[in-house]
Amino acid sequence: MRSFQISPGRRGIIYNKRTVGNEKEQIAAEYLKAAGYVILASNFFSRHGEIDLIALDKEVLVFVEVKFRRDLISGSPFEAVDLRKTRNITKAARYYMYKHQISEDTPCRFDVVGIVGDEITLIQNAFDAVM
Repeated sequence: MRSFQISPGRRGIIYNKRTVGNEKEQIAAEYLKAAGYVILASNFFSRHGEIDLIALDKEVLVFVEVKFRRDLISGSPFEAVDLRKTRNITKAARYYMYKHQISEDTPCRFDVVGIVGDEITLIQNAFDAVM
């Protein structure tokens, strides 16, 4: 059994989101590695936001958003990747490419890994770049 940091919240007890998020991002990274991805970076921050994972899938640079839900009561993890989120991920991805001198001609895509309980689902090319 895994231990979580617990703090009081509105419903009595909530789990530390950052701790859970880091754990799920690590699980997603292992899942992607098993699928043939090469992980280049994790938790890349820019003023526009964070990209959870950055990887190579063959010759394609992939920016990965990881979303976790304990269950579907509060909705699918994929529903949380809205227009605002995709816009921020796109801007952060452009900054990553600029900072690392990666050509704008480099093929890129945006994937989303959704984790519900222990079930992992990967959606490749989940959204197009949005400015």
